[in-house]
Amino acid sequence: MKSTDVVVLGAGIVGVSAALHLQARGRDVALIDRAGAAGQETSFGNAGLIERSSLIPYLFPRDPAKLIKYALNLLPEAHYHFSALPMVGPWLLRYWRESAPERVQRSIDARRPLIENSLSEHEALIQQAGAGELLRRNGWIKLFRSDETLAAGCAEAERLRAYGLHIDSLDSAGVAALEPDFAPIAGGVHYRDTASIHDPAALSKAYADLFVSRGGQFLTGDARSLTQEADGRWRVVAADGPIVAGAAVVALGPWSDLVYGPLGDRIPLGWKRGYHMHYAAKDGARLNHTILDADVGYLLAPMRRGVRLTSGAEFARRDAPPTPTQIEICEPTARRLFPLGERLDPQPWRGARPCLPDMLPIVGPAPNHPGLWFDFGHAHHGLTLGPVTGRLLAEMMTGETPFIDPTPYRADRF
Repeated sequence: MKSTDVVVLGAGIVGVSAALHLQARGRDVALIDRAGAAGQETSFGNAGLIERSSLIPYLFPRDPAKLIKYALNLLPEAHYHFSALPMVGPWLLRYWRESAPERVQRSIDARRPLIENSLSEHEALIQQAGAGELLRRNGWIKLFRSDETLAAGCAEAERLRAYGLHIDSLDSAGVAALEPDFAPIAGGVHYRDTASIHDPAALSKAYADLFVSRGGQFLTGDARSLTQEADGRWRVVAADGPIVAGAAVVALGPWSDLVYGPLGDRIPLGWKRGYHMHYAAKDGARLNHTILDADVGYLLAPMRRGVRLTSGAEFARRDAPPTPTQIEICEPTARRLFPLGERLDPQPWRGARPCLPDMLPIVGPAPNHPGLWFDFGHAHHGLTLGPVTGRLLAEMMTGETPFIDPTPYRADRF
């Protein structure tokens, strides 16, 4: 039986980042994933943004007219399976409560230290991994189709400028100057502090390769086999046999409940499913920035494979068959905005964003199991926050003074 200091369960961007930070602090670490490769699940299909400017969380809408449209599945930015309501309904109610106006500032204050350190923590790992060619520092743009929604978008931008962010408000000509291949549109907001990755799976792989090059073990195994030995150590079965460790980290994103649930922990983890499809660009057209069509609810991102169209949130059972309705609805609108060519994927990719009702991750010790640690629930910002929560977790696990206060992210806050 192999032994190590720490086993990290899950090799998405969150788990790989935690493994690297633990390794850098002298811990012998085994990284375990059922796919046997890094970044093959949630970390594979995101928009590629390191959202340095996203201090305001994605909130549950409060507008009654919009809620009615959501209930009738009339808006492409959100879609739900009616058959899943008995399961997802209670979680959505908690999400709605946590999105109350009086709680938003508390959420911003809790997110701020993570967001403000997110890009610098990525840059350090990117430099060590030799992955600089994956990083772009040109921000992202939210587009608005009417003067009314543009005014609201500019008002939100003004609120964020108070936090020292660099943001430009754009009229129609301003958008055209940055994206000349777009059809005319009312305007937009350019968030210049945000960076982007044009191949998110390649970034996870680069971090994993760095981990292995420094002596880390990367093993194929099923995290659901995790058990605690009589001596308090944690045991998990890998493909080449069991391995035991003094500590275990659950970094399984939307599947984290498959480990903590059988151990008796009750955490309100939910998920927002999402889809993407890649397209060629017609006639030499070029997409220069990641673009959110805010009034419709989809995103276009320039990726190594092509232009990636990502959908909004789908509320369904985590592993239910794909229903890429949102891609089908948004594709014609996206084609009118930008000259998309043929589809490059045989079918839309599907993933799930792991979410807690307050849109904050859980980072820290499991309340009832010494030696077990949590690092999951990063919602829409797993790529953004992976390295910064990995650092915070590693500091707590190794007895260092955490560089930020970990209290807002504790597992027992619910």
